[in-house]
Amino acid sequence: MKIFKLAFAGLLVAASLTGVARAADMLTIQLKDGPVVIELANDVAPKHVERIKELASKGAYDNVVFHRVIEGFMAQTGDVKYGNADKGYDPSLAGTGGSDLPDLPAEFSDKPFERGTVGMARAADPNSANSQFFIMFAPGDFLNGQYTVVGKVVSGMEAVDKIKRGEGQNGEVSDPDRMIKVTVGAQ
Repeated sequence: MKIFKLAFAGLLVAASLTGVARAADMLTIQLKDGPVVIELANDVAPKHVERIKELASKGAYDNVVFHRVIEGFMAQTGDVKYGNADKGYDPSLAGTGGSDLPDLPAEFSDKPFERGTVGMARAADPNSANSQFFIMFAPGDFLNGQYTVVGKVVSGMEAVDKIKRGEGQNGEVSDPDRMIKVTVGAQ
């Protein structure tokens, strides 16, 4: 009986540790219409996930706008240099900046771009992702294997669906919505 109790206690500890590790890979974005919780894909894009967590922990994503939002495609944000609504926001440059950290090498995977998938934005160079990311409104198979998948929305997609859409072919947004606060871990 004592062996069974010890084994059971060990399973509880293991389950508890798994929950702690999992909580560390959750990102919460507070939007005007509610929180969005993203499960980060540390197993497929560890360098990109670490970058997002580092920037979020420093508060770099707080008040950063969704500068490019295309109906039926995606909402892009994360330009910490030119996209902060409270400091340094420049609509003509939003989407061209990143962070002060170096660009990241691509971490492509077989994870598909589905509704709710979070991917890293980049320039034409596959190794140019830095701080910007996007959330898919709908599947985008043409992105598979071309962009790094960093996570998936696990709750709050209804708030993502309410992000203000852009005008024009490139989805530029006038008076854009923003990420009010971005935090790492279980909330």
